[in-house]
Amino acid sequence: MILMACVDDGMGMMFNHRRQSSDSVLRLRMLSVTAGHKFWMNEYTASQFDSADSINVSEDPLGSAGEDDFCFVENVDPTAHADKILRIYLYRWNRAYPSDFKFMLDLSGYQLESSVDFAGNSHEKITEEVYIKK
Repeated sequence: MILMACVDDGMGMMFNHRRQSSDSVLRLRMLSVTAGHKFWMNEYTASQFDSADSINVSEDPLGSAGEDDFCFVENVDPTAHADKILRIYLYRWNRAYPSDFKFMLDLSGYQLESSVDFAGNSHEKITEEVYIKK
């Protein structure tokens, strides 16, 4: 599967059961990247997308995603499914936010393939890092 996640400078994803941030330009970018593939997420994450978007909702999105499918997680720890994750799109907010839920997947088993900065709607700079399994 191809994992997508957003993190702050400390690898934080959520604080007090809420996403740290969201960005409309980032959502459009994700939809563009995932076009032609199944795009999985849970109900919480799907709530930030337009209902017309091609989203597959599951309370176990990591378990539901196939090999060529994308899965966006915010409040789900992907480590239990690490063996299935072949590629990672990590979106960095480039800010330090308070967090109590962190991205815990060990990236040492992955190689950085590309890194691109782009301007978001609410963030001057969002960094998209793409990792591939070694």
